[in-house]
Amino acid sequence: MPSLDAAMRRAVWRAHGARADEAEELVSYAASPLPDVLPERGYPLPDAPHVVAWEGYAESARREGAARVLGRVLIQLRFPVEVGISETAAYQAATRRGVGPEPGGPGLGLAGPDRLRVFLHATPAGRVPVVLAEERADFEALVQAITARNEPRPVPASMGACMIAGYNNWDRVRALRRAWEKTHPLAGESDWLGAFREIVPRKDLYQDRFMLLSAGPYSAASAAAVGLSEEAWREASIRTRLEHECTHYFMRQAFGAMRKSLLDELVADYMGLLEARGEFQAPLFLLFMGLESFPSYRAGGRLENYRGAPPLSDGAFRVLAPVVKRAAETLARLLPSRPPSFAAVDKAVLVTALSRVGLEGLASDQAAALLDDARQEAAAAAARRPSAVLAAG
Repeated sequence: MPSLDAAMRRAVWRAHGARADEAEELVSYAASPLPDVLPERGYPLPDAPHVVAWEGYAESARREGAARVLGRVLIQLRFPVEVGISETAAYQAATRRGVGPEPGGPGLGLAGPDRLRVFLHATPAGRVPVVLAEERADFEALVQAITARNEPRPVPASMGACMIAGYNNWDRVRALRRAWEKTHPLAGESDWLGAFREIVPRKDLYQDRFMLLSAGPYSAASAAAVGLSEEAWREASIRTRLEHECTHYFMRQAFGAMRKSLLDELVADYMGLLEARGEFQAPLFLLFMGLESFPSYRAGGRLENYRGAPPLSDGAFRVLAPVVKRAAETLARLLPSRPPSFAAVDKAVLVTALSRVGLEGLASDQAAALLDDARQEAAAAAARRPSAVLAAG
């Protein structure tokens, strides 16, 4: 069973022009995030506990409108975005104790409240709640409200999605209190506070993870550049961005890996394009990265966002582009199309296999054999028979 050891990985970088010290940098940068032995588990993973509550929110949003429901659930949406608002007594009472203004006031002042959507998206790591804002201004306002305590912190134009983790959901706390009061009808406020102190360590009972998603063009690429109509590219951008972020979510939940590296971005873009367009085209990925005129790099492309921490030296970073280009072209040649079965377990196997092979493996002459080997390893760990539709070659 073929594999790339450290010496072979160095050789790939040296073959693309890296000096010895730069090759060492790049081997460290591009290391696979997977453990040596994959854990055996079935996919999809179970839903997180908060998903049940969000099922209800999504259903209510279909009946009442997403803005109305979110205004009840996300207490920050009852406040505007203003300098200094996070220091006010009213804001701190709302966000720290759940004692806030009643919903229905001016609040966040969304530009397109009727263009918000709430839904659940299936991933190999369980379903993820999603709040889609079709107006860019509303996406930015939501990001500021939830992540910047309603302060007008600038939202980078390059940000198209934001995963919110550890969100204290006071709506779920109120539901816990109602359930507790039914079994303690004579209890008072101090009794509830005592019970709540016991709840606080059990964060799964009241903390949520959900995604804020925008509807702008993916990677700021124009519809003309990707050969689609404006409306078709808008819909494809939403689906690409959603699957891209959910690929990162899967890697975090399944393997504890959440990195800003070109391997992770290639795999996430690959999965996003398969989901949205049914195929992976290397020129499109290179456009997203700013490498459409390779070897020239277009300033402002996404490639510059993934220099790592600590950042790659200038010399090592220059070598990254040709290896990423060859890796993308390998994917387009060996696994160009969405397989007939693209259920959660298929996605898990494919993402795991690509993450195992890595940039150097995809850019090597052994790519086909490495992909086939990694697919079989991932499928075995996922407790299923390897699927022929994912075989490389």
